[in-house]
Amino acid sequence: MGKMKFKKYDQPDLNGHFGPYGGRYVPETLMPVLQELDEVYEKSRKDSSFQKRFKNLMKDYVGRPTPLYYAERLTGYLGGAKIYLKREDLCHTGAHKINNSLGQALLAVKMGKKRVIAETGAGQHGVATAAAAARLGLECVVYMGEVDMERQALNVIRMKLLGTEVRPVCAGQKTLKEAVSAAIRDWVTNSRGSHYILGSALGPHPFPKIVRDFQSCIGREAREEILKKEKRLPDLLIACVGGGSNSIGLFHPFLADEKVKMLGVEAGGRGNRIGEHAARFAGGRLGILQGTRSYVLQDGNGQIALTHSVSAGLDYAAVGPEHAFLKDSGRVEYTKVSDRQALAAFKLLSEIEGIIPALESAHAVAGAMKVVPGMGKEQMAIINLSGRGDKDVEQAAKYLKM
Repeated sequence: MGKMKFKKYDQPDLNGHFGPYGGRYVPETLMPVLQELDEVYEKSRKDSSFQKRFKNLMKDYVGRPTPLYYAERLTGYLGGAKIYLKREDLCHTGAHKINNSLGQALLAVKMGKKRVIAETGAGQHGVATAAAAARLGLECVVYMGEVDMERQALNVIRMKLLGTEVRPVCAGQKTLKEAVSAAIRDWVTNSRGSHYILGSALGPHPFPKIVRDFQSCIGREAREEILKKEKRLPDLLIACVGGGSNSIGLFHPFLADEKVKMLGVEAGGRGNRIGEHAARFAGGRLGILQGTRSYVLQDGNGQIALTHSVSAGLDYAAVGPEHAFLKDSGRVEYTKVSDRQALAAFKLLSEIEGIIPALESAHAVAGAMKVVPGMGKEQMAIINLSGRGDKDVEQAAKYLKM
């Protein structure tokens, strides 16, 4: 797609479109369910009792606001801009995912639904949804690909401890895409009494909007915190991009600030050929996957391509529609880093700052390692540290031969 003039920050439109992206491509049975969700969500935004309950839980249960931490040693090591880390890894359950899971679980309660469904790749969204369901007394089922269950075994146990049923998905590549498909099938069958807590800023409208809005607390806090610490806005924001929830959560509150540059980092995997990576902007093209129109990795026949990433949470064939819009508009720049670069960043942050990041977040750190050394010492960058790395220690140890 060619460059388009970026004028509007109030996306999506009423039909869920971000320019040519987004929309609602689902079975007819889900149309009224999605309409109900959109209506309930819009009412909840103006409902003071809903907002008060959500804010109280975010403060006392999740632990918000999360700190904006000056990474002094990483700054010195890279020798460029001053680096701050937005510490989403300090959220309850260990990642930014709880912000959205808790918000959507409250919407399920408001709609009178007693059961929630979720999909998960890295397991963090599954754990967050399991925790939110336990806190609000909801039945919870999480779908997870068998490959991801093996590489994220710790999170499978955590979900079960929280009272959630984890259903393995054995189809296809046995990763996130197949887990999403299984969750959607469950929702089609049980939509009357169940709510699907989609974990990223993709899927059919209104999910990209809802997830973005619940995650925008990241950017709002970061903005307030950097102004307090430095008395000005940052020069650059950096975040990893799988489906795109942590990144859009950081980016969105800054979109109108033209001088703040933004860098989204995709999973470059182990090579440039289709099937060796999950970099949709490097190898994808316009397509429809799981309810939304966006950049999708496809083979020559238009079939959804296999993907690969050392990080389970970035291993997905499509990207959120708002990211596709921001890419084409030129407002956000997107790059990719390889498995090798992400693992090096994982090791570096652990050793130099005493913070073990999620492998997803390590991609953002690796992105910073590419661009920050070329920035001036008077400049500032914020990296979204979207999650902690406990879940990835065993996986990383194998690759790093520790």
